[in-house]
Amino acid sequence: MVTSAAEILIVEDDEVIMSTLAYNLSRNGFGVSQATTGAEALRMARKLRPDLILLDIMLPGESGIEVCERIRERDAGVMIVMITAKDAEEDKVRGFEAGADDYVTKPFGMKELVARINANLKRGETGGRGKVIEAGDLQLDTKNFTARAGDEPLDLRLKEFELLAALASTPGELRSREELAKEVWGHAGVGSSRTIDVHIRRIRAALEEKSAYEYIHTARGLGYRFEARLRAGAGQPG
Repeated sequence: MVTSAAEILIVEDDEVIMSTLAYNLSRNGFGVSQATTGAEALRMARKLRPDLILLDIMLPGESGIEVCERIRERDAGVMIVMITAKDAEEDKVRGFEAGADDYVTKPFGMKELVARINANLKRGETGGRGKVIEAGDLQLDTKNFTARAGDEPLDLRLKEFELLAALASTPGELRSREELAKEVWGHAGVGSSRTIDVHIRRIRAALEEKSAYEYIHTARGLGYRFEARLRAGAGQPG
């Protein structure tokens, strides 16, 4: 189990669900704080700097999706687990696009939720981080979550960074979407292959603005491969 020092902010407007979550998570050794609206969640996230946020997607005022996006603008490191009664694929994709790390659909068992929380906290603490990956004109610092291409910083969200780092850690190796989902999100059920594809598209767009290389190559129907290839028409860097 993750140390009791782990602090969790629960964002949920249903009093019964809130009290159930707070009681059970406290019993499992977590420090627990509570917010019932998006505005309150943003204030508390900024003040408390929790290790993980349990964020309901259906909130009065700002939705959980909007709250997630605003938190991610300021904090790339906090783990965010979306909680919702919605189980449609589109809702899951929107959650991951907003920067969520994981997604739990109501109703769920507390054992499952605690296991997901522990897995996300463990990835947040370790996750293979702490090394610098270099290829072409790309540099990824997996300890400080910084990325540069062509001596310019890359604007990547946390999961985009982790997905790029996962690919760059195994250059030339074909990685399936399911394999990448397990490595970056901790399990394969991130909604669909579309979730991975959306993240890849954003990474490519960020790289295209700054880099003279193409890095992520599609193997149709199979997955992706990382290899630094100079873009057609680009001069040799340096």
